[in-house]
Amino acid sequence: MSDAAQPTAAEVRAAAEAVKTALDRHLAAVERRSGEEDPAVYDAFNELAAAAEAYDELLYDRYDEVTPFEIPGEDTLPPYTGPEEPSALSVLIRRDYAVAEPQRLMAQARRVEAADEAGTGAETSDTVHGALGLLFGEFEPDEIASRHKEFGLEEGDSTLWVTAADESAEPGEWLDAPFEQVDPQRVVCRFDVSAVFDEDFDDEDDEDDDAEDADYEDGEGVDGGLADLDEDLDADLDPDLDEGLDDLGEDGEAARLDADR
Repeated sequence: MSDAAQPTAAEVRAAAEAVKTALDRHLAAVERRSGEEDPAVYDAFNELAAAAEAYDELLYDRYDEVTPFEIPGEDTLPPYTGPEEPSALSVLIRRDYAVAEPQRLMAQARRVEAADEAGTGAETSDTVHGALGLLFGEFEPDEIASRHKEFGLEEGDSTLWVTAADESAEPGEWLDAPFEQVDPQRVVCRFDVSAVFDEDFDDEDDEDDDAEDADYEDGEGVDGGLADLDEDLDADLDPDLDEGLDDLGEDGEAARLDADR
């Protein structure tokens, strides 16, 4: 960062004072909290986190120094403040895709175009954005999500939010800005899908594999189990049955020799 873009010492000092003020407000909100999910405590926490993050950035830019504070991410929803018995719901869905195979995408769009007898008169399937318009106009988003590989797409993160409302919106009321007025405190539930979560499961699987490898090294794996099974079978065999099998083998051999003669 150039000297001209660096914050001044006064700006860093002001950011430090903002942290102190936010800290006092957070403590006061905690002391007056009305329950485990008091919105005032939640708001004060966010203000403190924002002030600490701003101070940390300015401190680093000015003095190349950091603070010992770690700002936690938004892993949970804020306290719900919507109606107890919602009379209306909004479902907000976001799915991210990467266009992994543009040629496959356009080929699928050409099939849709060819099947459309009316036609548009223009070969919109010859461009990626045109092909996307054709496919999303032909198929439901859920079908595209389940068949994304067929369309040359690669899944990214996705999320679904169910939000509560006091009453249904008027027709066309929010079409110009459909996601602008989302209140996180009215979210009833949300469902997130991300490769970030897969990494956590992979770490657990690696630990399980290491534990299984240790069992094999100790003789408790498949080979050890088979050896124990062989011993059990040998112990369970009836000695009289063994003798009968031996006699049968001798008589059968004698009968075969007589037949040969």
